Amino acid sequence: MKTYSAKASEIEKKWLIIDAEGVVLGRLAALAATYLRGKHKPTYTPHMDCGDNVIIINADKVKLTGKKLNDKVYYWHTGHPGGIKSRTAGQILSGQHPERVVEKAIERMIPRGPLGRQQMRNLRVYAGSEHPHDAQKPEVIDVAAMNPKNTRSR
Repeated sequence: MKTYSAKASEIEKKWLIIDAEGVVLGRLAALAATYLRGKHKPTYTPHMDCGDNVIIINADKVKLTGKKLNDKVYYWHTGHPGGIKSRTAGQILSGQHPERVVEKAIERMIPRGPLGRQQMRNLRVYAGSEHPHDAQKPEVIDVAAMNPKNTRSR
């Protein structure tokens, strides 16, 4: 029997919606990355974008365990000498674009390269509960009900 390798014409993409309210960030990101890559499907092919489209709502209500809200720091560099900047996860979540914490967590679980960038285009993250994708009829995935640890926080 030959090993199955999916062709572009055989790939079917579904739309999934995940409510991030009260869910632990890392567990949410791991699950979303799995769905974006397509590793939950029996037809998974490593060199093809066979993942689903994922919509995450209520990204501003995501939880972090322990003291990560104050201790987790995001760094970036402006490109100028001495231009390193930083913000804590708490500052970003209470700022203007709280969905970026969720986007970064998922992005860092996806392989870097052209295929990873293509898979990240299938992710939509919204801070509130409203989203413009009702026409796609997304399936609801209840991350909180999958495991009691998914909603645990201190």
